[in-house]
Amino acid sequence: MLGLALAAGFLASPWLPAHAAGQTTVNVKSTRDPVDKSYRKMIRGMERFERERAFAPNATLRFQLLPRLPSVDMTGITLRIAGDSVSVPVKVENDNTFVLPRNEQALQEDAAVLASRKTSSMTWRARIESPGVPAGSRRLGDLRLECRVGKEAGLVSNSSPMFGWISDALSTPEGVCTSPDGNYLFFAERPIFSVTLRAGDRVETLPFSMLYAGGEQTPDMLPFCDCQVLLDRTYYVPLWDASWPDDTLVEFDYMLDAPEAP
Repeated sequence: MLGLALAAGFLASPWLPAHAAGQTTVNVKSTRDPVDKSYRKMIRGMERFERERAFAPNATLRFQLLPRLPSVDMTGITLRIAGDSVSVPVKVENDNTFVLPRNEQALQEDAAVLASRKTSSMTWRARIESPGVPAGSRRLGDLRLECRVGKEAGLVSNSSPMFGWISDALSTPEGVCTSPDGNYLFFAERPIFSVTLRAGDRVETLPFSMLYAGGEQTPDMLPFCDCQVLLDRTYYVPLWDASWPDDTLVEFDYMLDAPEAP
């Protein structure tokens, strides 16, 4: 497999850049893992999405769970918001996306968002999608906003200083999402051969250094990267390059055909 071959051989590239209606609240004491997601941060990400909708005026926001390890079972995952005295269930769809409800008590208690899997076995992302985007493509403005929301929400799980994009200088959404040195890692639906940008008559295929988490991850580095098991689905795009408008299409050449609908 290409993903395994890439994982076996490579080191970092210069391109690496108010309670809802009907909602039930249960009083539960919880012991929280410090690496679980912060409810306050995720709400701040949602608020940033509303403030910066100019990148994607008609888009919707969901959050998404993705595997980090080949052994993790991604079916039937449950999710809840857990504070010192509050526990709120969150519905997870079959594609492992979810909408996070707002709960004032959970905000006051600095609650965590907990999944029924080990935190180290999954990664989290914002998923922002505008209507009318062709199949097999993403819209660049959606990805720009995904980066800002994802960083604001504290979703990125990379955990080693070996990764330059999580240095102190690149720890803010502005630092990561507006700098060629702070590229935010995206995941395609399936393993990819190539990624192409298309804006009108302008077409450009991204270099290899912007695929496969930079193309130079070693086995020692992979456990620290949330691309761990999805290496052949990863890519960067030039979020910082204003010469590519928000309506630019990001087109994928996949290794595999889409699975047939049941």
